[in-house]
Amino acid sequence: MGSGLIVIPARYGATRLPGKPLLAETGRALVLHVWEQACAARRADRVIVATDHPGVAEAVRAAGGEAELTRAEHASGTDRVAEVARRHEHPIVVNLQGDEPEMDPALLDRIIEALEEPGSVDLVTAAAPAPEAALGAPHVVKVVLDGLGRALYFSRAGIPFFRDRTGPAQPLQHLGVYGFRREALLRFAALPPSPLERAEGLEQLRALEARMVVRVLLTDRAVPGIDTREDYDAFIGRFRRMARMGSSGR
Repeated sequence: MGSGLIVIPARYGATRLPGKPLLAETGRALVLHVWEQACAARRADRVIVATDHPGVAEAVRAAGGEAELTRAEHASGTDRVAEVARRHEHPIVVNLQGDEPEMDPALLDRIIEALEEPGSVDLVTAAAPAPEAALGAPHVVKVVLDGLGRALYFSRAGIPFFRDRTGPAQPLQHLGVYGFRREALLRFAALPPSPLERAEGLEQLRALEARMVVRVLLTDRAVPGIDTREDYDAFIGRFRRMARMGSSGR
């Protein structure tokens, strides 16, 4: 076992897809798919779902998981995670967003392992090569890195901009997972939303504006998150295909 606490923030009243954590057209609530992926991470010794809704907490507990109720008025998922982290003493806290049902547990392990190393990194996140179509999509967050693999900027815009339509830099799509050293998480949550954060609607910019060191691990494939009904329908299709493949392999 490792030293990491994984907290899954699951807000019931999502603007674009209300009731998202409890959507269950796969036969299992969405939040439970995320919880199962987190529980498969070897370097995590605890997984907690943080939610503002008793129904979400009840669903998690009925499945054998751990859930804690949080305040409803949090501005971001990380603020909700910080409320839970204050109650526990784990040195590493991973914020796995509650709409990432296909997150690779091995990537969660890599994030925790990176934070177990000594150094000045405050938080660790991940990115994958961005397809060309993603560059013009504001719901897909892009990130650019320095030569040491640290985040320079996150944006909903297409960054980097290729003046000559091509270039040596690889466009990267940010993935919805963050690992914090506990003290860095509590410091982050104590800061007010920053100007760039408010402009882009991206909480990770609060960390950059506070000059926190954000390391970005690269992975081969972007994991689809669930923001809209269309995203959820696509997930149902992938889930059912995998279930059929599993049945035919027996």
